[in-house]
Amino acid sequence: MSMIRAMIVDDDALVRLGLADLLDSDPEIDLVAQAADGLQAIEQAGAHRIDVALVDVRMPRMDGITATARLRALPHPPKVITLTTFDLDQYVYDALGAGADGFLLKDTDPAEILRAVHLVAAGSAMLHPTAARRLIDRYHATTRPQAVQAQARVDRLTPRERDVLALLARGDTNAEIATRLTMRESTVKAHVSRILTALDVSNRVQAALMARDADVTP
Repeated sequence: MSMIRAMIVDDDALVRLGLADLLDSDPEIDLVAQAADGLQAIEQAGAHRIDVALVDVRMPRMDGITATARLRALPHPPKVITLTTFDLDQYVYDALGAGADGFLLKDTDPAEILRAVHLVAAGSAMLHPTAARRLIDRYHATTRPQAVQAQARVDRLTPRERDVLALLARGDTNAEIATRLTMRESTVKAHVSRILTALDVSNRVQAALMARDADVTP
């Protein structure tokens, strides 16, 4: 298995040190870069191939939301996990809207942070339970125009792609989808890529939200 190349982006030196110790404890994660703000993160991502970046929200010069959008726009974009002290609705929505694949609080159990790095690197998503709850609440409050727009995009998919989307929306990994639908994992990855393009979204979390808006179920 290839190493997961990680980057820590946080303006607090002690937080960076703690996260570095945590990531270094995992033999499958290689911490290749650290940054104290969003601008440094962009520079480091240009100098190193990063698979997963752990990005704080509140930082000087360039905040984590802006940095996430900039990182995701790079030619070889890293996956991003927003890791913050502040559990605020707007942070959750803004981070995911910018392209983050995960949203965790800094008081998350260390084992769960490591698990999140592995899941996101593998193409899945990881949300703090509170963030997930708020997204579900937002889904239940979806207005009719949003649902209509989501349904129009979902209608672009083939029946098989809808099957994949439904399982993706409930949080299944590519491997789990492959097993359930009796497909090769490489085929699932190809379907997921096509789904993201058809739905005009940048990651699995946004695709899952659109699937829920369109009431796509397994």
